[in-house]
Amino acid sequence: MPENAFVTFRGVFAGYGGADVLKDINFDVQKGGVTTIVGPNGSGKSTLLKTVSGILVPRAGEIMFKGENLVGKTPREILRLGVVQVPQNHSLFREMTVQQNVELGAFLVKDKSVIASRLAAVREMFPIVAERANDKAGSLSGGQQRLVEFARCLMLEPDLVVLDEPSMGLDPKTLKSMFATIKMMNNAGRTVLLVEQNARRALKMSHYGVVLENGHVRLSGTGHGVLNHPEIGALYLGGSIEETTAATNATLATESESMQ
Repeated sequence: MPENAFVTFRGVFAGYGGADVLKDINFDVQKGGVTTIVGPNGSGKSTLLKTVSGILVPRAGEIMFKGENLVGKTPREILRLGVVQVPQNHSLFREMTVQQNVELGAFLVKDKSVIASRLAAVREMFPIVAERANDKAGSLSGGQQRLVEFARCLMLEPDLVVLDEPSMGLDPKTLKSMFATIKMMNNAGRTVLLVEQNARRALKMSHYGVVLENGHVRLSGTGHGVLNHPEIGALYLGGSIEETTAATNATLATESESMQ
């Protein structure tokens, strides 16, 4: 595994019913960073995340995490290693309270004092967990439920947080809060791997970016580099090649002036 790589995908093929969706996937997720996967619908983004969490077993290849191959391990074993995924669809138990939902995130932890300590830390990081502790999760808005899902995933103190379309269905104000929360989790030491429909916004806040196309890695690099790549911008991020090139040139000009 290359130095500084936290997760390494090598020659990964995976799919459903004997048909490969992912075809020879190769890239690294750097420790301590935010890596965003973008691409058109059907390119294999969510399928890729399923292979990381053990929901889908690749038919070939390796996914190395902290020196261990995740391929063939159960989702529970992968959880124990420190990988937690927040799914695309809301996953809270609506008739249970907010606090009960959050505490469920520590279901692998047996020490009650450890659970209490982590809950206190999560309540401080996510005020809504304290403010709405005794309310049923089903009474929360979509954005509030997403924040509680983030809080729940941190109860296992994961090394890698995997997010599948976290902005799905959120209004613009809540969207801004959600991205700020991802930054906060990253600043707290979590490595983040996410698939995000709001590609421009996600790449802007990301350290690294990966573009998938028809199950292949079309491009990988820094988030800034992927965001400002003319062809990628035109094909997957909206706007024409000319518009993306103009934006890139404007950014470079600004950076040049600031260095003078």
